[in-house]
Amino acid sequence: MNKGKIFNYTLALALLLSASSCSLDEAPVDTATNEAVFGSESGLELYSNSFYDLLPNPDVGVFQDDDNSDLVARNGVDNYLAPNALSPITSTGWVWTDLRNINYFIENAEKSTVATKGHYLGLAHFFRALFYFEKVKRFGDVPWIEKTIDITDDATLYAARNDRFEVMDKVLADLNYAIENITLTNDPSCTRITKNVARAYKTRICLFEASFRKYHTDYEKQATAAAWYDEVIAEANNIKGYVLHRGAAPDRGYRELFIAKSAFTDETILSVALSSNLQVFSSANRRFISPTYGNRPSLTRRFVNTYLNLDGTPFTSNAGYQTTPFVDEVKNRDLRLKQTIRLGDYRRTENGLPVVAPPNFSQTYTGYQPIKWCYDERFPFDDESRNDNAHIIMRWAEVLLNKAEALAEQNKMTPADWTATIGALRERAGITGPTLTTLPTVADPYMINFFAGKFTNAVLLEVLRERGVELIFEGLRPDDLRRWKLGGLFQTAPMNGMYVPALGEYDLNEDGIKDVCFYQGAKPPSTTPTIAFVDVSPSTAVGRIQLSNGTSGEVMWNAGARQWIDAKYLYPIPEAVKTRNPALGQNPGW
Repeated sequence: MNKGKIFNYTLALALLLSASSCSLDEAPVDTATNEAVFGSESGLELYSNSFYDLLPNPDVGVFQDDDNSDLVARNGVDNYLAPNALSPITSTGWVWTDLRNINYFIENAEKSTVATKGHYLGLAHFFRALFYFEKVKRFGDVPWIEKTIDITDDATLYAARNDRFEVMDKVLADLNYAIENITLTNDPSCTRITKNVARAYKTRICLFEASFRKYHTDYEKQATAAAWYDEVIAEANNIKGYVLHRGAAPDRGYRELFIAKSAFTDETILSVALSSNLQVFSSANRRFISPTYGNRPSLTRRFVNTYLNLDGTPFTSNAGYQTTPFVDEVKNRDLRLKQTIRLGDYRRTENGLPVVAPPNFSQTYTGYQPIKWCYDERFPFDDESRNDNAHIIMRWAEVLLNKAEALAEQNKMTPADWTATIGALRERAGITGPTLTTLPTVADPYMINFFAGKFTNAVLLEVLRERGVELIFEGLRPDDLRRWKLGGLFQTAPMNGMYVPALGEYDLNEDGIKDVCFYQGAKPPSTTPTIAFVDVSPSTAVGRIQLSNGTSGEVMWNAGARQWIDAKYLYPIPEAVKTRNPALGQNPGW
């Protein structure tokens, strides 16, 4: 459904029914008869459209979440990772307005005589599952509430939290209810919650929960993980009608998904449609490209090294890969690399005129400058929040990866499974060779080290390699680190970039024009007016780029100190909330 329409429906609903609150003890107040909303299908539809506001905000977008991960160098360090910045005083997110809106609907819709109410109840249960999934990820134990609370209901208002595992069982029940009752099976706009959307979300949520139970061993729930992995596999198999988008050519089809104004229905399962006519935009270009507006995210070399060679062999098996300059390391690689960052043949336009666009060190910290989600036209997109390309939230590739991971975690992957999941994704990316159909038997040492020795199974490591490459900048990586209990990588993963053999000027796209000059001391002269100068003089200051060996080596960006403590697997309960209801307690370490 078009996001602008959702805004209009929400406004109309607010005029029809006043049912707002900001905390658990404010009851919704009817200013119109229930019959006006719950006595007709149009009323049920109007109310249920308000639930769509729980989907990710397209202005910030899912594309910004990965900025806080082990794969991206970014401008500064946010409060989640900055030392001593996150605390019960600064913690946020304990907001329950959306849950009250959903529960109020469920209570009243269940009494409705409208024949099609089951579909709308299915939507409500889906969004309640989504709401609680986000709350459990953030806070762990949370109060499970499935009714509209009266202001005199002290037993509920001041009760302790429910165990997170009990809550997730209820989340699963809500998802199953949604899948059973939502009647819409296909939506050409890819913007409405359908049965397949609920199924796809179930694979995402169950995979998170399975991994959390397996790897967070302090909860002693490892024995229950298998059932959740099985839910992923079974539900993925129930989703029909999608394929991997191919596009006009192998070196364009992947990126086309993220810059199309209308979502490609072959692969997209759920998106938010943006519209210049309705003035509903995202800020993708500004957040990726502007040197002053966003985080200036850049891929790290540590991550770029995981992209395979086109023949399916690991790049890190190439002799001398550690000291291979940018212009050579990006050749003959997985075609998603050139569709994710600027490579030698990348071109942009300015006011419709083509311009050569190598990595721009005035905008990137590592040299691996993203283009995924970004229009190629500079004006007005780099300077204003004017992106109207569809904001993809869920697609078929993720479902394949969710299924593949669940199979690999249980040693159930067959050659046919591999070919239909990992092999299919790699084939779409132009990769050839036995890796498309043959299960790996030897674990890649680079990937073992990449995951800090957490995983050693050859099949699982290749699934996780593929997950990183395919889903970068789609907002899933931070949750992946948390569910795998690899939070330490938030702190230790280096913000490293391309290899620089020596100080001096470099042509990054082999067009004969120098693009960047690395220097120390006084800024040298240059005959190239567009060249970017990067001072790599020895310094420990935040906001400086260094070379790992002093006058040569990998580009190293210093964004500032990052701190990881295991308490950060959960946010603290905000102090003001805990003061109001001491029975909530506090999460460990806070």
